[in-house]
Amino acid sequence: MKALLIDDERLARSELRKLLEPFDEIQIAGEAANAKQAREQMAALKPDLLFLDVQMPGESGMELLESFEPPAPHVIFTTAYDEFAVKAFELNAIDYLLKPVDPARLAAAIDRLPAPRLARPKGPAAGRLAGDDKVFVREGERCWFVEVSQIRLLESEGNYTRVHFGGDQPQLFRSLNAMEERLDPKFFFRANRRQIINIAWIVSIEPWFSSGLLVQLKGGAKVELSRRQAQEFRDRMSL
Repeated sequence: MKALLIDDERLARSELRKLLEPFDEIQIAGEAANAKQAREQMAALKPDLLFLDVQMPGESGMELLESFEPPAPHVIFTTAYDEFAVKAFELNAIDYLLKPVDPARLAAAIDRLPAPRLARPKGPAAGRLAGDDKVFVREGERCWFVEVSQIRLLESEGNYTRVHFGGDQPQLFRSLNAMEERLDPKFFFRANRRQIINIAWIVSIEPWFSSGLLVQLKGGAKVELSRRQAQEFRDRMSL
């Protein structure tokens, strides 16, 4: 998994490099000292993972992450400020590590990473869920055995995902990115950073702001597709 270190402090980047040496699965592809350099490096290196500082000159790490269109690299924050942790998880960060980074916490964060993007399974035969597969869903004391095709919408809530099917909306302790790994892209589409929709449940589509699309699903939910995702949707679904 290719990683990019983004931190305005050179010593902090050097320390993180040392801490990452035992992890053979992490290949440090480059470094950046600010958001502008980070975007340049991301365009050139296509990293799978960002180790991202929060407070940097100019654009902050949070602002950088918020600007990403999906699919975006996985993000592990490394920062001296603890007050942004909740927002980080709302933006689907893998973890939020406080400086000085504890090696055990770093190891735990890396353990939470999904398989590298280049090694992701392709199609149901390689681990994707088919539409007629059934999945066991549990929230507290309640349990469901749900056909995948009946899941109409998945919404990120930090490290959790709310799954909509029938009249139920249980919250699962899995990130939206992790859920996306299991879903067949023939049926499920990443509408934006926070939502995945089941294409079969779309009842109407209308133009939306900034060349985006507004999709309405059976059941009444409305989901906005960003400009980039709207174009991908058009390319995929057009004759």
